[in-house]
Amino acid sequence: QVQFVESGGGLVQPGGSLRLSCVVSRTTFRIYIMGWYRQAPGKQRELVANITSGGKTNYADTVKGRFTISRDNTKNMVYLQMNSLNPEDTAVYYCNYGVIPSGTWGQGTQVTVSS
Repeated sequence: QVQFVESGGGLVQPGGSLRLSCVVSRTTFRIYIMGWYRQAPGKQRELVANITSGGKTNYADTVKGRFTISRDNTKNMVYLQMNSLNPEDTAVYYCNYGVIPSGTWGQGTQVTVSS
């Protein structure tokens, strides 16, 4: 069963940056489209960005130009660089498959943007 372990969240001031990391326990990791999702309090989980095995990326309009998704297929890692953060970015962030997520989710990593 695949496992996702996210890290890198924290408390940051508006305008600040964070880099999230996710390690995926799957030997065939490199063939999957991977994604970052987030869930804010009282809201549904939403896809923030995804990336193909070859590095083609796609972003939600709300983060386009501020967030960058990347991956390292040699390490089974997915990253999310988040810049110009604002309070609306406050959420728990998860990584998973980027098209049809697995039913197994990691614990996520909390990102709080506040002054």
